[in-house]
Amino acid sequence: MSDQSISVNYHTSRSITKVVVYLFLIITAFTMLVPFAWMLSSSLKLNKDVFAFPMRWIPENPRWQNYADIWKKIPLLTFILNTAKLSVIVTFLQLLTSSFAAYAFAKLRFPGRKGLFLGYIATIAVPWQAYMVPQFIMMRAMGLNNTHLAIICLQAFSAFGVFMMKQFYESVPDELREAARIDGLNEYGIWLRIMLPLSKPALSTLTIITFVNTWNDFLGPLIYLTRTNLKTIQIGLRAFISQYSSEYGLIMAASVVALVPVLMIFLSLQRYFVQGVASTGLKG
Repeated sequence: MSDQSISVNYHTSRSITKVVVYLFLIITAFTMLVPFAWMLSSSLKLNKDVFAFPMRWIPENPRWQNYADIWKKIPLLTFILNTAKLSVIVTFLQLLTSSFAAYAFAKLRFPGRKGLFLGYIATIAVPWQAYMVPQFIMMRAMGLNNTHLAIICLQAFSAFGVFMMKQFYESVPDELREAARIDGLNEYGIWLRIMLPLSKPALSTLTIITFVNTWNDFLGPLIYLTRTNLKTIQIGLRAFISQYSSEYGLIMAASVVALVPVLMIFLSLQRYFVQGVASTGLKG
């Protein structure tokens, strides 16, 4: 077989592989987006039309009143503000503590560094359900039960965030730190002026993960928050479903409203997301 035939077969094989991969990705993306499209469509329908067959993806007479009614049925604005408050504070604290600790583990040399890092990272393997009761007892003893401060204190630190940021910092050349020291910067200045600006992709990735996890957290607020004026959107939605279990249009409308902030955060930072995930796997 000639070299030209081998080259043609190779390119043909690669083209077929690409087509198969793209088709698989398109089908996967479509499968994942269908439930969200159904939720959006159902939020604009009457209850009797939500499960009508055959299904109408685009309602003939969209019922925008559903989005107005949900604000009257439950204190949805209070739930959203509480969730936004917790999500923003927890995300900021995790970015601060994770990047600060990761810099120390990645670039500083001190006794017991490896053992301390391994012990901290090992906590990822322990499910939260295994120690949530001792945590609750501790928070109650500190007088933080039924306060937002309990959620903030428990979620302000992230072993996963430290691990991810450490992987990124290890890809930053040490020559930059040496040059910064010559310019008179101490370790705090190097972290603030050199490491943080360079770690924008990793910080964006951690921001998305932390914000989404905090916004969608259900069990934590359920355990610590009992007063209505303190509850988050996930608890509010659960209470709304329990009270209005047959109001499917309103339930879907409330779910869409709860999804919008997460979608905005992801879309605003998604250009850094893939870069951040890829760069944290590199080591210089």
